[in-house]
Amino acid sequence: MHTPADTLATLDRAIRPAAQAVADLRAVREEWGDLLAAIERPPAAEWPPREARGFLDQLAAADYREDDDQLAAARVGRLPLILREHPAPLNLDALDAAVAAERDLFDLADQLAAAIQRPVRTGRDRYGRFVRDEDDAANPARWHPATHRDAGPAAASSAGSRAYGLHWAAVWLEGRVCGEDTDGDLFELLPPYLLEQAAKVAARARRTVERALERDGRTTHLDDPCPWCGGQLVGSTRPGGEPVVTCSTGEGCGAPAILDRGRRTWRGADLVGLFGALDAARHREE
Repeated sequence: MHTPADTLATLDRAIRPAAQAVADLRAVREEWGDLLAAIERPPAAEWPPREARGFLDQLAAADYREDDDQLAAARVGRLPLILREHPAPLNLDALDAAVAAERDLFDLADQLAAAIQRPVRTGRDRYGRFVRDEDDAANPARWHPATHRDAGPAAASSAGSRAYGLHWAAVWLEGRVCGEDTDGDLFELLPPYLLEQAAKVAARARRTVERALERDGRTTHLDDPCPWCGGQLVGSTRPGGEPVVTCSTGEGCGAPAILDRGRRTWRGADLVGLFGALDAARHREE
């Protein structure tokens, strides 16, 4: 006999991986443009990572910022990385990470489509021949796996839904994880084992992207001392979060920054002031 506690535990086992998968898929989508832009730039040994600076772009020249934004926007809508040629990427680590994340999500979509997506309907034409329903095949909600033919001069291949890129794959996967569009007959609900598999793959893709962008929770001791007290500055990044800098001096530091657990702390827009002060200190020493 099932108790209310058993029912709640069952619901939790179903809801938790779905919620985490959705969060991870959205994180990949949100950071995808940054990763594509990183492929076109040589790696830079600086902190915070150039691709993670975000609001710190205002420290750069306006024309550079406009070019950077346009580059990221243009890259998001292009062909998937696995279908492109890459004659001279400037950041091979970023390219490898992007290809791996893209392939993970594409392969996961293929797997889920094979398991829970109804095959294209068929019917008889006026001659009694079986033909497929082209309207059903063209349903925009469908995921179309890549197809390959390698037979002689008629060899051909189709990228299927992969041609629409990682963003579409992530949106499609989120719909399957959330059980959307199951009121008709195109999709079935994901069984628990596939839901757990989707959560694992989404988490791996997010780790891959954030590691390449150096947003994976690493800590770095900055070379420059605190401009106000000379203390050690420590920078850290968090998965899905903004970079943070703390001063080791504690409350005795006179920096115009908030106290967080006894240390002067800069995060968000406050980092603009810190990096401006660091730049000014460097110029005074020249």
